[in-house]
Amino acid sequence: DAAPRDGVERLFRLTNYLSTELLGGPRPWKLSWVVNTQKATMLPFLLAIAWWAGDNSPAAWTYVALHGGYGLVWLLKDLAFPDARWQVRVTVAGGLATWALVLGWYSLFGWLMFSLPPRDYPLVEAHWLALCTLLCVVGVAVMIAADAQKTFTLRARPGLITDGMFRYVRHPNYTGEMMIYASFALLIQHWLPWLVLAWVWGLVFLPGMVMKERSLARHPGWDAYRARTRWVLPGVF
Repeated sequence: DAAPRDGVERLFRLTNYLSTELLGGPRPWKLSWVVNTQKATMLPFLLAIAWWAGDNSPAAWTYVALHGGYGLVWLLKDLAFPDARWQVRVTVAGGLATWALVLGWYSLFGWLMFSLPPRDYPLVEAHWLALCTLLCVVGVAVMIAADAQKTFTLRARPGLITDGMFRYVRHPNYTGEMMIYASFALLIQHWLPWLVLAWVWGLVFLPGMVMKERSLARHPGWDAYRARTRWVLPGVF
């Protein structure tokens, strides 16, 4: 392989190595199996914690519904239109590293939700729960719609996608994912989820978006499309 051009490409290659090739050896599973296992076990995991904690507060059960429900939505998405990025086979160490560096931290969010003392939300609790639910629901819709459009459009015609969910932002699937996990962090009201999200968004999402843009830049019309759109938030960033 050619040498990395800059720090972003080095970071992208490092995260790819850690998640797929770490320590080498046999590749017994797909990356999608690792991710789907975490998604499939999230709802039972949260229900078990809720039973153990005996917490029947509206905030706790809103969290169970949102995070557990998102795991089920992810599985339905993978059944309907699996993303090729997740079909790569990975080493045993690579799969474990993916869990340890990202997926396991997402599971920890649920433990925090049930272990912290009652929260003092910035708004009336019912209003705050409604806001978080709205953010999560819209984020799921954005992510699913963007992934579906990308999958089926590229099957019909390779090249730039500049309409639909991609009309105003170039990475709407990342936009949706960030909205979803931001809603979880807002519900939990603790610094650790935000630290984890900063790690994932800055060291995994951002290099992925940069490398995707470098790949898309070879297509005609890229410069005009890039000039009139933003990365993940229309008119802002």
